[in-house]
This record gives sequence, structure tokens and C-alpha cells, in this order.
Amino acid sequence: MEREAANKVSTDKLTRMKELAARLLPASRAYYQENREIMSNYEFDLLYDELAELERETGIVLAGSPTQKVGYEILSELPKEAHEAPMLSLDKTKEVPALQEWLGDQKALLSWKLDGLTIVLTYENGELVKAVTRGNGEVGEVITNNARVFVNVPLKIAYRGTLILRGEAVIRYEDFNRINEEIEDVDAKYKNPRNLCSGSVRQLNNKITAERNVRFLAFALVRADGVDFKNSRREQFEWLRTQGFEVVDYRMVTRETLPAAVADFAEAIVSYDLPSDGLVLLLEDIAYGDSLGRTAKFPRNSIAFKWADETRETTLREIEWSASRTGLINPVAIFDPVELEGTTVSRASVHNISIMQALELGEGDQITVYKANMIIPQIAENLTRSGQIRIPDHCPVCGGRTEIRQMNDVRSLYCINPDCQAKKVKSFALLASRDALNIDGLSEMTLEKLIAAGLIHTYADLFRLDRHAEAIISMEGFGQKSFDNLTAAAKTASHTTLPRVIYGLGIAGIGLANARMLCRSFHFDLEQMRHADEEELTAVDGIGEVLAQAWISYFSSDENNRLVDELLGELTIENGQEDSEEAVFEGQTFVITGSLHHFTNRRQLQELIIAKGGKAAGTVTSKTTYLINNDTASSSSKNKKARELGIPVISEEDFLKLLETGR
Repeated sequence: MEREAANKVSTDKLTRMKELAARLLPASRAYYQENREIMSNYEFDLLYDELAELERETGIVLAGSPTQKVGYEILSELPKEAHEAPMLSLDKTKEVPALQEWLGDQKALLSWKLDGLTIVLTYENGELVKAVTRGNGEVGEVITNNARVFVNVPLKIAYRGTLILRGEAVIRYEDFNRINEEIEDVDAKYKNPRNLCSGSVRQLNNKITAERNVRFLAFALVRADGVDFKNSRREQFEWLRTQGFEVVDYRMVTRETLPAAVADFAEAIVSYDLPSDGLVLLLEDIAYGDSLGRTAKFPRNSIAFKWADETRETTLREIEWSASRTGLINPVAIFDPVELEGTTVSRASVHNISIMQALELGEGDQITVYKANMIIPQIAENLTRSGQIRIPDHCPVCGGRTEIRQMNDVRSLYCINPDCQAKKVKSFALLASRDALNIDGLSEMTLEKLIAAGLIHTYADLFRLDRHAEAIISMEGFGQKSFDNLTAAAKTASHTTLPRVIYGLGIAGIGLANARMLCRSFHFDLEQMRHADEEELTAVDGIGEVLAQAWISYFSSDENNRLVDELLGELTIENGQEDSEEAVFEGQTFVITGSLHHFTNRRQLQELIIAKGGKAAGTVTSKTTYLINNDTASSSSKNKKARELGIPVISEEDFLKLLETGR
């Protein structure tokens, strides 16, 4: 009976190991090879740790076990190269006492565990000769040309021997956010800096790598012949600094000082600009560390510390469906507020329907939540798993029909209405842009979040954000300071001019210059302007039949007029001529060519001309009053055309003199 019971326990454990491997392998493949996530980091770590523990208990490691794989598979066309020695991953713990026990009476360096792509650099005779990625731990990809354009990798160093070092290629959050804001398609945006860095480092065209601002931070010196490091890892780190390398931030610790040091890093991660998923503890004594050897998977001279995720139990109140400009509608969990890592959180993205269904979420469920890497709120577990969430068949923004689409093994919800308000981010972005109302900090990415959350439906809503303070402050990427800055910028922008408002409406073909000409011609009377007929409009310089029809079409819509009136109710429009500028260039047209000395660029000069009542054109015609070119004797095509038509060619100095009199 005892043997049967033991066999049953062993069989049950083996079955569970197979189940865990079946769940972990696709998630690992998606994360490392395809730069996407099909389960949360929390869940992955939980299942991985369970599998590793079962392998220790049973002494069995199944073929293809996720615990035996290191890094991603080699898939690109970059050259491959085997490492001289396998690059091992680190054993890990989430408990500070376990770190102290591991350290014993030794000293060690405690540093950031950066979340990027591990790179091996080799220098010969003072020059960078090779850079290889970690790859699968045994074979990496040669990315030497790409490493040469990292922003902080020295191409030449003073040391003339053979130097081999390891470090992490990373991209700062600042650059990550900038690059993501430039990507219009929300589905194409990178999920995190690690994914962006991985793709950037392994580009076949290193011009793309250079544009991504990849940084390299050294964390291990492998070989430097002839240099006496006094048996000290710290000496190695500081020597690398003298050679021009940026080294990962570290603290020297003992068993006694370790807890305080970990706490300091935990406090710093909130504002740290480099992605980190934990800490690394590396023995200071090189010889002692090397004497410990290694296991099949881990070196014994270092260990990783992953943040022990602070979890809180709470009640799921609803799933809010967040729409984007591409039509993608993501589920967002709304739960009773809880304190996590020093802040109050009440919402967390669930990412897609597949994850939502895997968690079997339902309103009223008891869930546990945490902050991934102490920053991003996530659901850890669903304790009651009612699975009662209804997937909406209508878009929460426009009410249009939705459909579920499956790409690979991920199911997501989409709005199929081409006129969905959530897809109109561009129109709001134009109104908030510099030449329109100039709402500082209101980027397309921010607008997308606000629209998706149902906080912006009309233009006027841009100036009513204070009504949604709690919701905005709790949104991912926001906080009290960001909210205060945004509402202050909106308040400043609400004092504006009529031409800026008209330009910001996005009427086809009506640019800022046209808007200014219209306002002057109609004496800044919007009521008269929006009821003008084609004859009145085409009488304005620069407004032809096409623009006149676009204008008339826009203001023939009751809905457009309602939106404009509602917007005007939130604005303070300055009276009369913009900034009380005297229209000294009224009726005059200028063309600018060549380089400028007194103005930053042509746009700055054009804006001054327009502000003074003139018109800035791009082509010399019989209607041109002056051609501005500092090389007045040039034989350029514009100079030739001006001379043929008898149009004066003037320099910037001549223009500035004209500015005083207008003639």
C-alpha cells in the first residue's frame, strides 16, 4: 500500500510537471522569440518555480523542460558564433534572508539586474573587434556592427591586451516612450523596453539600431590578461570605468548591510530610467567565487534577487473595455482600491481576451493584484474564478458592432466601425498641437488613453479633464504630478486666438495661414465666417473654390457647429488682431529661399510674416511681392524667376528694415 501511494504521488507529480511544461513553453516562446506576452510575468514565475521545485523533489528533468532553456532561439539571419564557455543564467530568490544566508560572511556587490539583452564584447589591441549576443547560452549572434553604434560603447580603449566583458544592452524608458509615441498603430507599439531593445540590437541595418539609443552597461569582466585586480570584483568594475565603459550601478554589501541596500534599490526603482527586473549579488572575492564552480544551469558565485511582489487581495468590480484608434478593445480590470508599493491602485490592464478567460474573471471575484517590477499594476490570481464576464458585442465608445479576432493563439476584441470616435485620435491631436491650441504634454499616446477610457468625446472635453481627476491619476503612466501638469497646460491653452481655433478644427486644406487670412478678411467675426458663401470666401486671398467648398461643407453640419460652439464655451478668445500685431505686410506676399542667419528656420520667418498681415508662399509668381534670399546675386531658379518678373530679391537685413515700415 505504501509503495502504491508513493508511486501515485510520483505519477501525480510527473503529470503536473508535464502540464506545467505545456503551459510554460508556449509562453516562453512568445516572450523570447516573438516579443509578445500570453501570460503575466507573475503567473510565469509562479509556474516556473513550481516546476523547478518538482524537478528537485523527483530528480527528474523532462526533455525540453523550460528550466533547461536559456534565452531565445536563434532565428535571424545574423552570423552565429559559439561562446567559449556557456553563458549561464542565475539562480534566484525573492527573500532577503535567503540572500543573507547565501552570502554568509563574504562581501559582495549588489547591483541592478537590468532587463535587456546580454552582450559579450571583445577588444584586441585597444579596438572593439566583436560583439555577440547571449543567444541560447551556447551560440549567440554576431552584432558587431550594431554594437559600434550603441550610444556609450567605446570603439577604442587604452588597454592593449585581449579584453572580454559582458553587459546588458538596454533602452531607457525615456527613449522607449519617445519611440512608441512615433508609432501610430497601437498594435505595433512595443510592450516594454526589453522587446524594443531585443529588436534593435539584432537589426540587419545598424542605422535603425543607431536611432534607438541603445546603451551598454557592463556587469562582468571575463578576461583582461596582465591586469592585477587584487582578487576584487570591485577593482574590475572600477578598472572598466577607467577604460570608458559604463558599469551597472552597484553597492558593496555584507550580510548585515544587505537588507538596507535592497531597500534602497527598491525605493530607487520607481524613478530609475533603465528597465530592471531585480538585483544581482556577486561575490567580491574572485578566487573564492570561482572555486565554488557551477551547476548545470547556474554559476555559484552570484545569485539574482527578484522583487518579492507585494500582493493585495481585493474585489473585482467590473471589466472596463478600453478602445484604441486601431479598433482594438482591451479589457481593464476595475477593483476596490488597494495600497501597493506606496501608491493606491484600482485598475489593471488584462491585455486581451485570452488572458481574461484564462483567469476566468467575473464581477465580484476575489483577486490578488501586484505591481510588475514594482511599477505596473497586474492581476496575480483569481481566487474565485466565476468566469461571468460578458464580452461586449458593441463598442463602448461608438456603440458599433464588435468582433473577436484570433492571431496565433491570442484572442482580442475589435470595433469594426470605421467612424468610431476612438479612431479619431488624429483630430484631437491636431487641435492640441503647437500651431493650434498648443496643449503642452497632450501627446497622441495620452489622447489615446483618455479617449479609450471614455473621458474624451468632444473637443470641449480636452478642457474638462479636471472632472475626471481620480480616473486619470490612477491610469497607467499617470500620477498626481502628470495630471496637474496636463490640466495646467489646458488652462493656459484655453486663452487663445481665433485663427488657432480654426486651424485646429482640421477643415480640409485650411492651414494656419489660411485661417489667419480668413479671420482678417472677416474682421475676426466667426458668425459671419461660418455663414459665408462661396463668393465671399473666394474673395479672400489664398482661398479658392476647393477650400471654399470644404469650409462650407464643414459648417453646413449641425453636429460640427455644435462641437465648435461647445469648444468655444471652454475658451477665452483674444480680441481682434493676434497679439495686437500691426499688419504692416497687409496684401504682401513673400517667398523664402536659401539659408537663414537671423531666424532659426523658415517656419519662424513665415510665422512673423503672417503675424504682420502678410502671406508666405512657396513659389515665385506674378503675385509675389518680395523674394527673401541672403544670396541676392544667386543664379538659383527662384532668383531667375523673380528677376524675370521684376520682383525684388532682398536679404534678411532688408526684410528687417521693411518690418519697420512695411514698404
